Amino acid sequence: MTAIHIAEVGREARRTALILAASQAIIGSAAPIAISVGGLAGHYLLDSDKSLATAPITGFNVGVALGALPAAAIIRRLGQRDGFMTGTIVTALGGLVATLALFQASFWLFAFGLLVIGIGGAFVQQFRFAAADNAPPEFKARAISFVLAGGIVTAILGPQIVIFTRELFAPVMFAGSFGSILVLAAVGAAILSLLRIPAKATGKAEIADSDARPLAEIVTRPRFAAALFCAVGSYALMSFVMTGAPLAMVGCGLSTDDATLGISWHVMAMFAPSFFTGSLIYRFGAERIVATGLVLLVGCAVVALSGLALWQFWTALILLGLGWNFGFIGATAMVADSYRPSEKGKVQGFHDFVLFGSVAFASLMSGAVYNAWGWEMLNWIIFPVTVLCFVALGVLKMTRARPTGA
Repeated sequence: MTAIHIAEVGREARRTALILAASQAIIGSAAPIAISVGGLAGHYLLDSDKSLATAPITGFNVGVALGALPAAAIIRRLGQRDGFMTGTIVTALGGLVATLALFQASFWLFAFGLLVIGIGGAFVQQFRFAAADNAPPEFKARAISFVLAGGIVTAILGPQIVIFTRELFAPVMFAGSFGSILVLAAVGAAILSLLRIPAKATGKAEIADSDARPLAEIVTRPRFAAALFCAVGSYALMSFVMTGAPLAMVGCGLSTDDATLGISWHVMAMFAPSFFTGSLIYRFGAERIVATGLVLLVGCAVVALSGLALWQFWTALILLGLGWNFGFIGATAMVADSYRPSEKGKVQGFHDFVLFGSVAFASLMSGAVYNAWGWEMLNWIIFPVTVLCFVALGVLKMTRARPTGA
């Protein structure tokens, strides 16, 4: 491979990552809209048992989990560009269903609408893998970071859309916010149309499956297992605490705008470090960055348990976002190094199915735990989960000398 060709591959990888980052910024804004007001809208729609208020957010996360394997299959079948654009149609459909549900005051239809938005979100979750798959080895971690850096726009755009549109169709609260998802999907599709993925990455000229190992063999490798465990721990804890945070803030007498802006700061913290997280992984190794993320999650719990002032809620949410960034991007980089090109579809689909199934369970339990034991218990649970993640990293370190395959 000539120097000119290497430079061309690098430029194309950066172009692909930037397009996916822009798409993440726009289409990904559906997620903070669903998360920041999904529980509040659920509370608004329920007449009696308010413990189900976070069920629509659970629906969103269930949708991401259920959509993981089909999304991977559709992307493999249609190619990344057309597959991702299919995902925008699903996202738009979910936004439409959620909007209609609010007009009809139908709680379970609203939850179903968020489930469909979540299925569309499963396609968005594949952006990070697509960026890594189309990058040379030395750029993989940074390509993942580039894509997730698009979430900085998401952190601002999603909550601001909520603030300016939640009363657009008053007295039907939040209908305007979910209706705006149709516009986001249309803009995202236009951006994705600019992708020019090489044939080898589209699934139409995939490397032969002859060298592909059975899925069971891949997922039981120490590196993949530790990466999945830490990804689940980081993401599920983030969802568990974040889902309950708006309810806790409003329950403590803070305003809906305070809660929405708290989620905005949180999402900003989730994605802002992405500009340099990839470089840190390249320099220090993914395992150390994951461990740093776990420490930040513990810091979130410490601050949240120290009091109920606005600054404590917001600081805890910021630390929660930072911990997610290091933990999740580090774990994703570990996963991206654990499979061969011919194995990527099934491994990525399995990974996201397990990941977002766990996240869905965490978001469902968030409402139940908050209603039964309060905000403090949500944060006490961070401690045992992070300890288990540290144990997984420790086991990986002890087995590193053994062959791990690809």
